[in-house]
Amino acid sequence: MKVLAINGSPKNDGNTAQAMKLLLEEVQNAGIETEMYTIGNKAIRGCLACGQCVEKSNGRCNAFDDTVNELIPKMLAADGLVLGSPTYFAGINGTLKSFLDRAFFATRGRMRLKFGAAVVAVRRSGGIEVFDQLNKYFQISEMTTVGSCYWNVIHGMAPGEIHQDLEGIRVMKTAGRNLAWLLKLAEQGQGKIPQPEPLEPVRTNFVR
Repeated sequence: MKVLAINGSPKNDGNTAQAMKLLLEEVQNAGIETEMYTIGNKAIRGCLACGQCVEKSNGRCNAFDDTVNELIPKMLAADGLVLGSPTYFAGINGTLKSFLDRAFFATRGRMRLKFGAAVVAVRRSGGIEVFDQLNKYFQISEMTTVGSCYWNVIHGMAPGEIHQDLEGIRVMKTAGRNLAWLLKLAEQGQGKIPQPEPLEPVRTNFVR
């Protein structure tokens, strides 16, 4: 089993990355491999809504060949996905938004039944909105969203200040333990409990 973590912050070791590491340490302690990538410092174009990824259905963005296509195979190979974001104007940062829009659109139907956990770093407020945004990518993809003992938000301004948020640390560690448990539970059920078959897609437009 393997968990892929995508750090949306432009900082390799800022509060977002450090919070993600708290979660990932618990996963590693359970004997599960983890890998983390920082993408917030990359030049990633936003989705053009060209529809080529749907038309070609090859599980990649056909408009731009960049970090998105580099990480899509890793996303598909992973059993669990951890998404981390700082809080920019009560929302996820722009680079991560561009990455997630393209990656999840290009992999529609392929992330189904994987496990996803969101991690948010915030100075004061706006973190719940970021948490909600990240979870929506999991939910629309039929992924199982991993919960904790509180919302997965941790507080701090300067790098390392999150370690003063003792409750936030507990939240991150609990989320990591829950993710590891769910992954092992799913592994035990493989070959014993059949996966639910996906239903045929149906689209309803409200303006006709």
